[in-house]
Amino acid sequence: MAEFEATRGMPAESMVVYGVASDVQVMDRWLPQGLHVSDARPGTVEAEGDLVPGEGAHEGLFRTSEEQLRVEWGGRDHPDYAGWLQVADAASGTSEVTVHISLLDEPDSGARADEVRELLDRSLDRLADEVAHRVHDAG
Repeated sequence: MAEFEATRGMPAESMVVYGVASDVQVMDRWLPQGLHVSDARPGTVEAEGDLVPGEGAHEGLFRTSEEQLRVEWGGRDHPDYAGWLQVADAASGTSEVTVHISLLDEPDSGARADEVRELLDRSLDRLADEVAHRVHDAG
């Protein structure tokens, strides 16, 4: 089993960041390239792309909690995959995001582990860019 986690500061208050991170309609802008997510039915999303095992779209569990500033997901078709994203307040109008991925059938080392860590870091950078655009557009 492999556990991966990355944290990054964000240029906005936690509720703004949570609003962007939990909006399925804009997730493709910050998720890893090669992963497409869309609404399915309540509590689920469909994921497809190069990073999704198998052919076509796969249904996944998706839960958000505004009170906890948390987004959680997991593979319904592939229960060996799960993750969460947590937003927390930081200093003077900024916040911090931690994203955590659990891959039950992956080793916690090697080239694949480095690739997952890099994907997490790039996704958080893209999320920060998306949040900055949201703040700029609102201001």
